[in-house]
Amino acid sequence: MNMLYILPMGWMGTTEIVLIVIIVLLMFGGKKIPELMRGLGGGIKEFKKAVNENDETSGEAKE
Repeated sequence: MNMLYILPMGWMGTTEIVLIVIIVLLMFGGKKIPELMRGLGGGIKEFKKAVNENDETSGEAKE
């Protein structure tokens, strides 16, 4: 399967992804990455919650 169809950024191939993963592991270490991902997930969750609350309040104002 061609990587151009899998990745939204068509210029990134398998070699670039592996290189980025290795650099991230070297920079942060294996123990720090789960904490970073947990924080990122929490931030995304809060963002979605705020967007949904905004949609609900704007929907009520239209009625």
